Amino acid sequence: MIRRLIVLAAAAGSLAFGALPAGAAPAHLSERAVLAGGCFWGMEAVFESLRGVTGVVSGFSGGTALTAHYEVVSSGMTGHAESVEISYDPAQISYAQLLRVYFTVAHDPTELNRQGPDDGTQYRSAIFYANAEQKRIAERTIHELTAAKVFHDPIVTQVVALTGFYPAEAYHQHFAERHPDYPYIVVNDKPKLVALRKQYAPLLKPNAVAIELTQ
Repeated sequence: MIRRLIVLAAAAGSLAFGALPAGAAPAHLSERAVLAGGCFWGMEAVFESLRGVTGVVSGFSGGTALTAHYEVVSSGMTGHAESVEISYDPAQISYAQLLRVYFTVAHDPTELNRQGPDDGTQYRSAIFYANAEQKRIAERTIHELTAAKVFHDPIVTQVVALTGFYPAEAYHQHFAERHPDYPYIVVNDKPKLVALRKQYAPLLKPNAVAIELTQ
C-alpha cells in the first residue's frame, strides 16, 4: 500500500508531539469518542479541525495491548482497527455532530474492511462506544442516514463496545499536519478537508489544520 512507504528513519525517535495517552484529557473535558475509518492520518486531521475538540490521538482499538503496534496491526490479524480517540467539550460540539462528520466526510462507511487504497480488517469502519448513550446515538445516526438514502450502498459500520484504546507510535501523530505534501495525504486526505470546509464551515476552529487546499 502506498502509505507503507513512510520514511521511518526520519520519523523515529526525533519527534515529540505531546500526544495525550489513552483516556487522558484536560481536566475540564468530560467526553471522548473513539472512531475507526481507515487510515488514522486523515481521520485525525479532520477531527482536529473541529471547534470543541481539544485533542485527537491516532491509535488502535479492538485488540489487546500486546498487539497494539503499527507493524503488527498491519498484518490484519490482531483484531485492531486504526482508530482515533477524540477528546471534546460537549458544551461546544456534540457526539452526534462528531458522528455526522465521521460518516459524511472523514471516511466512506459503505466500504467493508477497507478504505481507498488500504485493504484489511484494520481499516474497517467502526464506532467504539463508551456507554449506552453513545451506542444509542450511533445506531440512531446510522438509521437516519439509511432512511435518508444518503449513500447508495449499505452502511457497514460496526457499533461495538470500547474495550481499550492504545496510542500509535509518535511518528503517526499529527502526520497530515506535519507532512501536508506527502503523496498519500495529498491524494486521500486533502479532499476530506476540502469537503469539511464546504459542508461544516460553522463547526471549524478559526485555526483549523493548516493544510494548503488547492482543490
